[in-house]
Amino acid sequence: MPSRTSEAFPVVALVAVAGVLLAGCTAGGGTDASSVALPQGDEHVELDPAEFSPDIDHPYWPMTPGTQWEYRELDGEGGELRIVVTVTTETREIANGVTARVVRDTVYEGDSIVEDTFDWYAQHEDGSVWYLGEDTAEFEDGEIATTAGSFEAGVDGAEAGVLLPGDPQPGQAYRQEYFAGEAEDEGEVLRTGELAEAPYGAFDDVLVTRDTTPLDPDVVEYKFYARAVGPLLALDISGGAGREELVEVRTVPDGTGTGPLGQPG
Repeated sequence: MPSRTSEAFPVVALVAVAGVLLAGCTAGGGTDASSVALPQGDEHVELDPAEFSPDIDHPYWPMTPGTQWEYRELDGEGGELRIVVTVTTETREIANGVTARVVRDTVYEGDSIVEDTFDWYAQHEDGSVWYLGEDTAEFEDGEIATTAGSFEAGVDGAEAGVLLPGDPQPGQAYRQEYFAGEAEDEGEVLRTGELAEAPYGAFDDVLVTRDTTPLDPDVVEYKFYARAVGPLLALDISGGAGREELVEVRTVPDGTGTGPLGQPG
């Protein structure tokens, strides 16, 4: 899922720091890349499966099978969630014909799984990373409570979108996903070459994006991608004050993350 935002929690300092750090991101500058052909809104895009690969080596999020990222997120009540993202060795042929990499995204509260998702990504020959849908479930007391939000490009009007352009430039705006009323996230490249820090480390070549959705127009999230690492930090700038930060990157054995929903393995 391209966007995950937290409910508000009272950390005024976080908002202040975010405002200082990102002041330059909304001040313009950089190259206007609005003419780049990227999917918008609900427009239908015909994808040629021969132009896509499940092998993803984007400089701002290389998805090498066996790579696992662990994040810490503060929830709306000041509690702590743990998020584990695993690039699996599995691929899936999506309904639109594209073969995608399966990436497991599991959210824990303590030792309990509260959300578990298979995300599907593929890289176009121009270097852009596309998002082709997700099989997701929320859990209560160890049981699936809902699978709302699941969608697959090519099924029931759902459309693929772009997670990251091949050559990110300030001004690029694009649809990240589209499934009417369920998944309508949009992204915009704000800056490249920024500084950002998380518990995992500090980086000086960071891509900053702005994520929004017309389904909840008051919510704005800034995401930071470190070159050769991947997602480093996510901050709720409006509609909340959440923070998700990278704690660790590790390599895991083949087969990790391939169990059924609720049983990541």
